[in-house]
Amino acid sequence: MKKYLQNIRQGRPINYQAFLKKLPPDIALRHRDCFSIERVSGQRWQVRCLDSAVMNRLEALAEVPENRQQAANQGDSHRQVTRAAFMLTYHSELTDERPDVVYLSAGICRQPFTAKPRVLVVENEDNFSAPDAILGFAGDCLGKPLSLANCDLVLGGGNRVNRPLVADWLGSYQEVYCAFDYDLGGLKMFASLKGRLGDPAIFVQPPDWQPWASAFTCSPKTGDRLKAAIEMANRLGFAQLAQMFVLTRQFMEQEMILNEY
Repeated sequence: MKKYLQNIRQGRPINYQAFLKKLPPDIALRHRDCFSIERVSGQRWQVRCLDSAVMNRLEALAEVPENRQQAANQGDSHRQVTRAAFMLTYHSELTDERPDVVYLSAGICRQPFTAKPRVLVVENEDNFSAPDAILGFAGDCLGKPLSLANCDLVLGGGNRVNRPLVADWLGSYQEVYCAFDYDLGGLKMFASLKGRLGDPAIFVQPPDWQPWASAFTCSPKTGDRLKAAIEMANRLGFAQLAQMFVLTRQFMEQEMILNEY
């Protein structure tokens, strides 16, 4: 947004259609009243803002907020990460079914247990609440026995694992096993975490996908999401998973694992 606005201020042509997609909905709906446009060539348009108040508002929105409060003032607190993170964690030192909470903030980690060398990050709450089942599944996939005796278990849904505070904390483990949904969202989460952590990040999936074919029951919201998931699986080197997407035209949600474990 900021680059488009700078170009408009400086009288340089922009891709107007791309610019419209970045506008707040209320301004996008009345863009013809807010801007005058003249085609220069192809997708390039000379744009002039007809309302200084609109321009000032857009420039304020384009500024990167320094904190959640400033982001909320701009109309979307999610544009900025929170100052702290709280991670639910199962480990071998627990005395009942309640997980511990790890508190993370800038330069601070309050962790009431001694970490194991490896951690299993689980996307969904139902799977997280069944530690023996999900650790058993992951162990079978990876070809090594996993339990809370040798592996911590973390709830990482909602893409929270890719927040810098959390990713840095996970980076303290020697191995980070990622048990995410087998869909576009899960693959994106893993790809992003892999980009941050490198080799320690390992995607949990069966060595042979064929026995799990009937578990692919979740229909992609659009054909484009299915296509993108196939392409991403191939890019990540998950050829069997990509083929399962092709054959079933479906995704697999993580809860399906609980039917077998």
